Amino acid sequence: MSREATHGLRCSIQRKSRPAVVPYWVGACRLSATPWKGHEVLIKNTPGIASSEITDEQVYLRRRDFIRLAVAAAAAPLLACSGERVAAEPAGGGTFGSAQSPLTGYKEKAIATDEKLNTFDQITGYNNFYEFGTDKSDPKRYGGSLKTSPWTVKIDGQCNKPADYHLEDLIKPFQLEERIYRLRCVEAWSMVIPWIGVPLAEVIKRAEPTSKATFVELSTLLRPAQMPGQQTAVLNWPYTEGLRMDEAMHPLTILAVGLYGKTLMNQNGAPIRLVVPWKYGFKSIKSIVRIRFVSKQPTTSWMEAYPRAYGFYSNVNPAVDHPDWSQATERRIPAFFMQKTLMFNGYGDQVASLYTGMDLRKNY
Repeated sequence: MSREATHGLRCSIQRKSRPAVVPYWVGACRLSATPWKGHEVLIKNTPGIASSEITDEQVYLRRRDFIRLAVAAAAAPLLACSGERVAAEPAGGGTFGSAQSPLTGYKEKAIATDEKLNTFDQITGYNNFYEFGTDKSDPKRYGGSLKTSPWTVKIDGQCNKPADYHLEDLIKPFQLEERIYRLRCVEAWSMVIPWIGVPLAEVIKRAEPTSKATFVELSTLLRPAQMPGQQTAVLNWPYTEGLRMDEAMHPLTILAVGLYGKTLMNQNGAPIRLVVPWKYGFKSIKSIVRIRFVSKQPTTSWMEAYPRAYGFYSNVNPAVDHPDWSQATERRIPAFFMQKTLMFNGYGDQVASLYTGMDLRKNY
């Protein structure tokens, strides 16, 4: 699950002595019974940022020192999964469950940009994945402990065809595509990443959601023994995210299983993660084990933890600041100087219509 946001929580506690926060996401929006019908969207290659704005010098960003939140007094309760906490069960893991396995037959540069891509080392060495710890280096340091094969994804809720899918069975019916997207972290840094995956819409259609399914809720694996960050009280585990159905069905939204031609590393959300390029990175939940169709807006982890900073939509918006810093500019890793942040992370011509008539300051 993407966890850039915790940095905001920690920074706010450090700088403003804000008491530790508690509970989950809410917001409001109603959709038609079948919100994706008649909603064709043209995917365009978005204009790139001038290469002169991006430096080649490798400088790892070190943000303010993190303050460790309270470690759960007893980790034992986290080890027991309730019915709502779905863990990956043994199944056929295959290629997608093995880190750095070559991927073949994918459509190269299905969506591309003329911007400079971040290097493999940058993408895999500077991460937010709080299941492994709150420091940017923790996911790489501790991610190897996670077993990603075999892996199962449960699809249920308001749909006609619920099922538990072996990961390969879930992905193989669809054409893999390379999608070169900007990733904008809520902490005001960004990267350009060559993901490989499939449209989430194709997976959704296969499940045949009913007319009651107006939102999609996604959950990350809960396995504290292999994900040591889950032994702390940083968030209420397991990590949960959500999208409105039309956002989930949008052609830009993908389930990624690889990058740079190979399967994902654990620190990047292996073996399967969400990528929603016009939203802040923490919305792109990692290591997914459940996709559930629901009729009410899901309660998501970061709105529970710090609702004043992290709303349900969390679209990239340079006009709406985080309570503790500006969102008008960003630092493109590994550059030193800031560059302007684009509305919807530069994908506005393709997604702005999803929010017609909405107050994006209120619905942040």
